[in-house]
Amino acid sequence: MTAELERAAWEALGEVVDPELDEPITDLGFVRSLRVGPAGSVEVHLRLPTSFCAPNFAFLMASDAKDVLRELPQVGEVRVELDDHHDSELINRGLAADAGYRGTFGEEADEDLEELRETFRRKAHAAAMERALTRLLRADPDLPEEQLHRITVADLPDAAPTRALLRRRAAIGLSTAPAEPVLVDPSGRPCGPDEVPMRLRMARAVRISIEGNSHFCRGLLRTRYPEPNVDEREQEHAS
Repeated sequence: MTAELERAAWEALGEVVDPELDEPITDLGFVRSLRVGPAGSVEVHLRLPTSFCAPNFAFLMASDAKDVLRELPQVGEVRVELDDHHDSELINRGLAADAGYRGTFGEEADEDLEELRETFRRKAHAAAMERALTRLLRADPDLPEEQLHRITVADLPDAAPTRALLRRRAAIGLSTAPAEPVLVDPSGRPCGPDEVPMRLRMARAVRISIEGNSHFCRGLLRTRYPEPNVDEREQEHAS
């Protein structure tokens, strides 16, 4: 039972993403430890690349981790704590009390977490859109870039970049129907032919920024925590 619950907990944490990097916290190495105790209790400790990572991002990830673990039917008490952050004490106290973001940070909480999520979901969609369309251009040298406004979901190959794009379209409320145009602006409006170069360039800038931040954060985490923790080694061994 304990081993089964631990596997389920790891899988659940894999659904929690860093909002800025658009990657699971398990892949990024942000889960420092996971322990299953009596009566199905679960305790998780998170860590971040630096002690001064944005508190709103930190709280969002820790809160999401607690939420996904609570959704597991066999889980009892859930405790999630953030280690080695300048706001660890405040964040951990808010998590323990289920105070929410505004209840934890008070007047410092200048935006709602749902607004934050929406902002980064749209950035993740822009990056996924650019990846899918750039892949299509590379696969078909005869396809002019200026014709990308005609590309629909049905024109994309059944491949990982397409599936990632469809997930991100659904996350921001865009249709994934085959006839839907792929290239859209941040509001979801289809782009005209004159907009293609600018829109693609902007989406590429978002994608490069996300990938660059991800590489930078991974490097910082390895510098801060040179050795993998026990839980990471156990997880790698189990997989």
